[in-house]
Amino acid sequence: MIEVKNLHKYYEDLHVLYDVNLVIEKGEIVSIVGASGAGKTTLLQILGTLDTPSKKQDSLVKLNQTEVSKLSKKDLAKFRNQHIGFIFQFHQLLPEFTALENICIPAFIHKTPKDQAEKRALELLEFLGLEDRKDHKPGQLSGGEQQRVAVARALINNPEIILADEPSGNLDSESAENLHQLFFKLREEFGQTFVIVTHNLELANMADRKLVMVDGSITPPV
Repeated sequence: MIEVKNLHKYYEDLHVLYDVNLVIEKGEIVSIVGASGAGKTTLLQILGTLDTPSKKQDSLVKLNQTEVSKLSKKDLAKFRNQHIGFIFQFHQLLPEFTALENICIPAFIHKTPKDQAEKRALELLEFLGLEDRKDHKPGQLSGGEQQRVAVARALINNPEIILADEPSGNLDSESAENLHQLFFKLREEFGQTFVIVTHNLELANMADRKLVMVDGSITPPV
């Protein structure tokens, strides 16, 4: 599902990622831990096609059998919308829209008809126990509810890969625990592959594999 070879990333003279090699199988839940500045978020952004690796002749980033570096900008945006879902520490919901409308946004970008998008969004809200909150705006929702709406938004286009960056970092302990359990429920229900960057060791240790990043590299190498 995810294959990375000889991945490097420079920001001017700063070598942020150094010779990262990684294979993640379909349906795996993999956590990535490490100190701040180790390169975790940069790696996640490259896996999500939000950033690009520094050019190396033998480097490779392949997602769902597609070598993303060979895609045009337009095709890359389409691939990202169809195949990757994102969950961030801060939910990034649009405050002027309801929960239902926020969830539907990626589907509308995908040109899904409004009735189909809303039907799928309502199914997700019901699955997440939020069907009675569909008309509430983010400011009317608790932190845990906002993050579950963000999870539904990530799932709306049925992506094969879910990338999460400190998804429970802004939640209280009970909401964080509920979110962690939700990831495994989603994997069981929908079969997605999860890559989760986290400082929460409880979540990290729940994963099928825990990868440790030190100074831009995964150690020990995988």
